[in-house]
Amino acid sequence: MNFILTAVIVLGGIALIAALILYFCSKKFAVQEDPRIGQVTATLPGANCGGCGFAGCSGLASALVKAADAGSLEGLSCPVGGAEVMGKVADLLGMAIANSDPKVAVVRCNGTCALRPRIAEYNGLRTCSAMNATGAGETACGFGCLGCGDCVAACQFDAIHMNPETGLPEVDEEKCTSCGACVKACPRHIIELRKKGPKSRRVYVSCMNQDKGPAAMKACKAACIGCGKCVKECKFEAITITNNLSYIDFNKCRLCKKCVEACPTKAIHAVNFPAPKPKVEVPKDQQTPNPKPIEPNKPIESTTTSNPEKEEEKA
Repeated sequence: MNFILTAVIVLGGIALIAALILYFCSKKFAVQEDPRIGQVTATLPGANCGGCGFAGCSGLASALVKAADAGSLEGLSCPVGGAEVMGKVADLLGMAIANSDPKVAVVRCNGTCALRPRIAEYNGLRTCSAMNATGAGETACGFGCLGCGDCVAACQFDAIHMNPETGLPEVDEEKCTSCGACVKACPRHIIELRKKGPKSRRVYVSCMNQDKGPAAMKACKAACIGCGKCVKECKFEAITITNNLSYIDFNKCRLCKKCVEACPTKAIHAVNFPAPKPKVEVPKDQQTPNPKPIEPNKPIESTTTSNPEKEEEKA
């Protein structure tokens, strides 16, 4: 019994000493966390999507607190929560935040199955990243959508789906939070975050093909050929051409749609604009004839008929 009692006392003493050492270390090396980080984390939506550029909401919260201490929240935002959540965070930190225009993911490829026919069959791992690593994919366009749906798998908000008829992804504007996950997932970078625009109206070049005109048209009938007609039509210097490809700067674009009408391949798309009213042609027999113009310095002939009886009475 003495051996057992001795062992219990020794082990108990060791445990007590270890506990005291751990307590001393925890106090000595404790890292004090700003309580505002927890408050900001609770205010954020908790999606942990990474659209803000940080690993999760706690990382963004820590960055926001540090930025508030530095005097500005510029460059930091939560795409999921939007302006409403960022406004609450700014109030919590006692800062002012500039209003930013909401954005939405835009698929810059119009190479549907009808416009961009297949020339090969891919046999392998059915992901865009794997197919892109093997070459051009199943079509002759080495810049367009591969159609495997990596963007769909990356979206946590069910905002993007593949259209089986066109073979292209389509974005649900109501669900899209502009987190940028689909942008990062696309190996060909055909998805871009653009301003939603007034009444969700946007004008953009729905093509990423950088080949010269004839080669681009051979690969896809709706490809941008870099002809420059859109550049000539734009009065706001919103369109530039780089590597045979036109690009519209959404910060300069005034949504006049003149470039849309000028594009010979219909590669420029205008979204959510009202449909143009059809022109009603009036038959020639019902058209009102144009009145003859009055010649200058020529007296106008009176059309009033004279009454000879009244003229005699006056005489």
